[in-house]
Amino acid sequence: VQLVESGGGFVQAGESLRLSCTASGSSFNIHSMGWYRQVPEHEREPVASDRQLVAEITRDSKTNYAESAKGRFTISRDDAKNTLFLEMNNLKPEDTAVYVCNMYGMMGITVVDYWGKGTQVTVSS
Repeated sequence: VQLVESGGGFVQAGESLRLSCTASGSSFNIHSMGWYRQVPEHEREPVASDRQLVAEITRDSKTNYAESAKGRFTISRDDAKNTLFLEMNNLKPEDTAVYVCNMYGMMGITVVDYWGKGTQVTVSS
């Protein structure tokens, strides 16, 4: 399974971006999908502790947001297109980060946990 993010970019404070994450490859039973913020400019490969949850959505459409994202970001998905979205409004310089997509679930009896490579969001003041 491959996750590919898109939609990042360079914007001014107060502007908006819409991130997308499309899954391809083998199908699996998705339990949850989420967007994480990854601390930039590490000189090593990022590890799990480098990532902070921004928003997640479960298979029964329950959502959960980081305090910093509440009221500004909206997570949604299009199951027919295997795509996850993150609508980001009123962006702030502190939102600057690499945003990484995650999909977690079961493939048969095996727990699977997939990550994309991320898309850079840079917000200028």
